Amino acid sequence: MPPILVGISKNIRLSAPSYIGRQHYFVTLCSFHRKKTLVDARRASWLVEVLRNVCATRNFAVHAYCLMPDHFHLLAEGLEPTSDLLNLVKTFKLKTSRTYFSQTSQNLWQHKFYDHILRPNESPESVAWYIWQNPVRRGLCATPQEYSFSGAFTSRIPRTHQPTNSWLPPWSEPPL
Repeated sequence: MPPILVGISKNIRLSAPSYIGRQHYFVTLCSFHRKKTLVDARRASWLVEVLRNVCATRNFAVHAYCLMPDHFHLLAEGLEPTSDLLNLVKTFKLKTSRTYFSQTSQNLWQHKFYDHILRPNESPESVAWYIWQNPVRRGLCATPQEYSFSGAFTSRIPRTHQPTNSWLPPWSEPPL
């Protein structure tokens, strides 16, 4: 019988230089054990404000975000050749998890996160709408505009009309 390896997991990241520069990134952070710890309005507002500050200091624009009860989606764009997504996510998770732990003695985020670097043929508008439709798909509201914990820090992608082409993250698409 082969030995059981505990604590070893597959690396899901590309090489670090892949996450640097002027490109669009779709990111999903999950709460620890997918607990519904992100539903409190004060906590949600605080998380969004920390994200806004970290993105501003790390040269990122956020074209769409949605804070769900157990995960957080965002569509970020690096604004400078030196914009570093891994540094952005690390900084955000550290700032929020330390404060959360000091208040609750519990972990806030899962260790890893999902990411997707948009390819030239992928529409940032479709990704934004995928993010904003998340609470609608979950039955939390009838329209994206009704949901209090989603939005954007830019006005580049309007929330007034949905693009005609739909988009799914690569990890949710059925295999070919």
